[in-house]
Amino acid sequence: MSKTRDFWNIFVFNSIQLSSKTIICIFIVAIVWGTTFLGIKIGVETVPPWFVAGFRQFLASLILLPILLFKKELKWIGWKNLSIQLTLSSLMLIGANGLTTLAEKDLTSSLTSLISALSPVFIFIGSMIIGMEKFTFRTLIGLLMGLFGVVFIFWDGIDDLANPDYRNGLLILLLAILCWGAGTIYTKKLNSANNNLFLNLFYQFAFAGIVQLIFAFIFSEEIDVSKWSTKSISAIVYLAVFGSVTAFFAYHYLLKTLLPTQVSILSYVNTIISIFLSWLILDEAISAKFILATAFIICGVFVINYKPGMLKFRTKPS
Repeated sequence: MSKTRDFWNIFVFNSIQLSSKTIICIFIVAIVWGTTFLGIKIGVETVPPWFVAGFRQFLASLILLPILLFKKELKWIGWKNLSIQLTLSSLMLIGANGLTTLAEKDLTSSLTSLISALSPVFIFIGSMIIGMEKFTFRTLIGLLMGLFGVVFIFWDGIDDLANPDYRNGLLILLLAILCWGAGTIYTKKLNSANNNLFLNLFYQFAFAGIVQLIFAFIFSEEIDVSKWSTKSISAIVYLAVFGSVTAFFAYHYLLKTLLPTQVSILSYVNTIISIFLSWLILDEAISAKFILATAFIICGVFVINYKPGMLKFRTKPS
């Protein structure tokens, strides 16, 4: 009884310390990024994937442009910083986001979000290879749990791998996860302060949008705008306004007010929300084994990333 009371007191105390702005940003990051896989799936229903990704990023840059002009912060960032931003854009927006969008053409939204939830595992393995992380017994437990999750995913669907579209979708998604991991590790190794995050994001969004739209005109099998539904176009606008710009603002604010390990917890919520919405809105089948896979993967990633104190949500001292 006393342990329950102590836990409740800690929870209430930590919640009181969070400002209303912080709580709003937590909900934005948790919910909005949990809807992006759904938005992508709706977008690629009638719009070619590279157009979905390209319009999303380019529109996001156009949204940031008047904000930067109003704040008088639009300026040249120098060749060195430009090379950094273009590298990040290539890995995380063109590679990770673009290839994920391409993969969702052949994969369900729920499966894409669940496999993408394994990205912290790839990031940890990559960091361990270059000496940024150490292998521990806890890491082994987390990796095994993630492996069990993957086994449950394909328990009844191993025959689906005979379908070339399904198989290619998985390979493209794996490449997307590797790009995200490489971009995350590259960001960690930079270890430099972001003087103007949104100016950097403007360059990233603009570059990614232009490159992806070029890819769209080159690689799209058919470009018939008359077949693009209002629902798909609305999904692209939603992804740009909320999935890119709004969520990035909220995410950046949380990184300034909470510990990075605490912000990372929201990624587990994203996966659960994404799978639930895929079932609710897209009527995707969610089996008992898929739910078990979700539990194993989320718990495995949590075990790998766990740091003491990460569950105590207290704002950083000013």
